[in-house]
Amino acid sequence: MADSTASAHPAAPDPGRHAHHPADRPVYVIGGGPGGLAAAYALRARGVRAVVLEKSDRVGASWRRHYDRLHLHTTRRLSALPGLPMPRRFGRWVSRDDVVRYLEKYAEHHRLEIVTGVEVSRVERTPDGTGWLLRATGGRELTGAAVVVATGHNHTPRIPDWPGRAAYTGEFLHASAYRNAEPFAGRDVLVVGVGNTGAEIAVDLVEGGASRVRLSVRTAPHIVRRSTAGWAAQYSGVLVRRLPAWLVDRLARPLARLSTPDLSAHGLPRPDTGLLTRAAEGAVPVQDVGLIDAVRKGRVEVVAAVTGFEDGEVVLADGSRIAPDAVIAATGYVRALEDLVGHLDVLDARGRPVVRGARTPHNAPGLYFTGFTNPISGMLRELARDARRIARAVAERHAESASRLPG
Repeated sequence: MADSTASAHPAAPDPGRHAHHPADRPVYVIGGGPGGLAAAYALRARGVRAVVLEKSDRVGASWRRHYDRLHLHTTRRLSALPGLPMPRRFGRWVSRDDVVRYLEKYAEHHRLEIVTGVEVSRVERTPDGTGWLLRATGGRELTGAAVVVATGHNHTPRIPDWPGRAAYTGEFLHASAYRNAEPFAGRDVLVVGVGNTGAEIAVDLVEGGASRVRLSVRTAPHIVRRSTAGWAAQYSGVLVRRLPAWLVDRLARPLARLSTPDLSAHGLPRPDTGLLTRAAEGAVPVQDVGLIDAVRKGRVEVVAAVTGFEDGEVVLADGSRIAPDAVIAATGYVRALEDLVGHLDVLDARGRPVVRGARTPHNAPGLYFTGFTNPISGMLRELARDARRIARAVAERHAESASRLPG
């Protein structure tokens, strides 16, 4: 198991044992999810020592917390990380549990250097400006030649500041705490948010026996079939990802009319904004795993956006009020990078890294980010590509630095 392999490694290196030259220091990778593991392997493949720092006790912690029925919306072949294919027995659409198994096997197969139970709270430049200082749990101060931040797209649950929510006495949970429909059988449930998570939880609740399922929608999403006649939606995403957004938006409209029914009569009109334009803003298309059918049959009722809570009821944007037995907020996540690197001026106004992959901020050379976008070509595919690019950039920096050594 990867966990025992990780714990068998020595404690995180003592920075005092390293020479001041950057090439003599390890590269620290913050986060033991797919992005961090892929980056660590790619660095090691280029002869660069990489140490993964994972705050939990096992790799793939966020994947272990996802709801039970989750399967990748990207194909097995295009979801593998560098250096290890996903087994064919996982099927085309890999389950959550198999993703976790794969990540464990990946860490073990590549004998990655992973230190668990270490949370990095702040990243700073070293006083001499030749590397990076990481402040971590237990008073650790670790010095690295470079840092790869891979703490994940789904880091900290986001719950809107709805008026009255703090006083709401009904059952309320974020989608990150949802596992399956069993606790909600026979109950009236409101799901807030129509991203992929909210859409799939709504379908899961219907299939799991909830007496009534309503889906609160603020902005109608683009809905695409996960696969049409064997052609995965991801393939289209890969083909068009470098085309101009206006062109993709224009091409997507007639295709959407052909592939998905008009749900306007059920409260889900076709979006006014284009598919790729919306995706660039962070709103990826919803891949249909049963939502279309459930909405058409009235098993999932679409209602207006939530504006607040009052007197035990949920207030909606159209002025109506409802009183479900439970509210599940599928309202996304925040990256929560401000404490870690916000002081370095490397985040945009929305708290996202200003660069990703092999590029480093001009004012923070040697600081890399991966996994903070959600591209239509597939998150895991792009993490794998980022890992290779980051490793190449770090190796080139190391080689350049070593060439300047005297003698």
